Amino acid sequence: MVERRLPNAPRGSAAQADPSTLRQILNPGDEAAPGTPGTGEDICPLCHGQGRIMRSRCPNCGGTGKIIRAIGGA
Repeated sequence: MVERRLPNAPRGSAAQADPSTLRQILNPGDEAAPGTPGTGEDICPLCHGQGRIMRSRCPNCGGTGKIIRAIGGA
């Protein structure tokens, strides 16, 4: 099993990368988990990077204003 450090986790701590952990990290607009090779941050197309739609948290990015998107390609 692969060990992956979670975002905002103290240095030296690692969590087992299992499906339930990855589901907690991913937002609906993400194409891959953060740190996946070949991906990068992009502005959420739904809230345009604001993190909110009207007065509610954006459901696509989870309120961060950013999504993880695949880059490059063939």
